[in-house]
Amino acid sequence: MAEATDVEILGYAKQETRVVITLDADFHALLAVKAASAPSVVRIRIERLKGLALADLLEKIWSIAQDDLSRGAMVTVTERSLRIKHLPVG
Repeated sequence: MAEATDVEILGYAKQETRVVITLDADFHALLAVKAASAPSVVRIRIERLKGLALADLLEKIWSIAQDDLSRGAMVTVTERSLRIKHLPVG
């Protein structure tokens, strides 16, 4: 889906019951504006993560937020915090 728009990615993830992992803030904004209840999106706000470090981080996120992500959530991850907002926002 390298050529897909953000809206197309969200649509595909919702249809396939997937979680979107991204560095892009636009996905959270789109969910909020549309008052969407799915799909869940994890926004990583940590720069220059290598493959293994990213895989470890995703495992930690999943262990903490699995239930929230399965119900619909926006998760923001920084070096110091993990924030969860349930969908729909607002």
